Amino acid sequence: MTNLSERTTVLRVAGADAAALVDGVERDDVPVVAVGSTGVRALEPLVVATHEGASAFVTNADADAVVAAADALGDGALPDGADARVEHDETPDTLPVPSLDGFTDDRSVLARCGWTDPRDADDYASTVGFSDADADAVLDAAEGLCGRGWGDWCADEPYADLWAGVRERDGPTSVVVNAHGNPGDALLLESDPYAVLDGASAAVRAVDADYLYLYASEADAAALERARDAAEARDYGVPVEVVAGPDAYRAAEPTMAIEAIEGNHRLEARLRPPGPEVEGVYGNPTIVHTARTYARLAGVLRDEAPETRVVSVTGDVDATTTVELVETDTVASATAAAGVEDFTAACVGGKFGGITTDLDVGLAPDALHEADLGTEGTVEILGEDRCPVAFVGQRANVAAETNCGRCVPCREGTTQLTEKLRDVYDGTYDEGGMTELMGVMESTSICAFGRDVPRTVRTAMREFDDAFEAHAAGDCPSGTCAVGGTQ
Repeated sequence: MTNLSERTTVLRVAGADAAALVDGVERDDVPVVAVGSTGVRALEPLVVATHEGASAFVTNADADAVVAAADALGDGALPDGADARVEHDETPDTLPVPSLDGFTDDRSVLARCGWTDPRDADDYASTVGFSDADADAVLDAAEGLCGRGWGDWCADEPYADLWAGVRERDGPTSVVVNAHGNPGDALLLESDPYAVLDGASAAVRAVDADYLYLYASEADAAALERARDAAEARDYGVPVEVVAGPDAYRAAEPTMAIEAIEGNHRLEARLRPPGPEVEGVYGNPTIVHTARTYARLAGVLRDEAPETRVVSVTGDVDATTTVELVETDTVASATAAAGVEDFTAACVGGKFGGITTDLDVGLAPDALHEADLGTEGTVEILGEDRCPVAFVGQRANVAAETNCGRCVPCREGTTQLTEKLRDVYDGTYDEGGMTELMGVMESTSICAFGRDVPRTVRTAMREFDDAFEAHAAGDCPSGTCAVGGTQ
């Protein structure tokens, strides 16, 4: 493979369709390489033509644009008609940030997405270098770091002490990378898998693990392919297995991820205590963290990890955009970076995040919790023609149909909550009954799935109380719902 870090002239094509575009473009004078997504999928395929200290960006490129860019580089020039141009060092290690929607100056965890060759371990080794920190050094580096995302067993909580405890337990120990379902986690596996494995293999040393698992949704084919390639590309000190989980939201819950890794077809949340750190994969001690958590640890180990958050803007947008911003920035900064302007509301923090119209909320977990929003690192946009009452009704119905069925508060609670939301369309808005039901679900469900569902409904009721009252009275303010009967 071409070592991109040593070349001053390179043509990169970023995005899911990049490989098809570079096939057949063979030149002896210019390396033409398909790389992973930058995270700004609305602009991809994205041509990044680099020549002697400058890069030109051509958005939504087709095969002709790739050939034209290769011809220009072959002639010692950048292609004409580029959408952006950036001056930089002759051989930068990270993507030069263009002045285009979706790109921010705070890219640290995402810095190599769309720049490094995700199939080439040597590219990562030569530009970044795999950490060789010993167990004690890794535990010291992890001190104070918290898990990121609902698929992380230590979501928003420190994990160093848990790791130290796992290290002292008997039995074969496992490290799980949970990249299921979250666009940011899938992006990291797709575009910079060695950064994730760098952090995960450091965790292996820290807890003296015997096995390493990479787990992602079967729907994220590119992430799984890159994970398999990366797992086979070098020795990580332990066996590495890549596991595809079902394309279901609940499958990202840490204990259900373990169920999938064990090969169980019916995924159910496990009762706790004990947690996975005591009884995880095949009943042995296990740590479960997201790809974002491990990639951040890798950055900390090389002293390159400012306090940033990876946020994916989804929903009523042209395409999912994953950005990285400092924690002092706001949710509004993320949507602005993604080019979002007009909307009815946003569901912040996962499929069962909080509904809000006020995006002037910090990205740090404390700020999001205070605003009754989620910390999954997603912002789902509801467009101007969307009805928030219909949205939460549909979301509650999804919960009723896709929960694992293990615990009564979630299984029965989601069904009853869905029925009460349907009653609104028939003229009955039982605000008190729903509030009481949601309180029971939040306090007694055994996993985050059942505990999070009420947040979506509760915040929508608070934010759009008038809309709920109007629906019960036979009117949908957005004009999109059939009221006075079945929705």
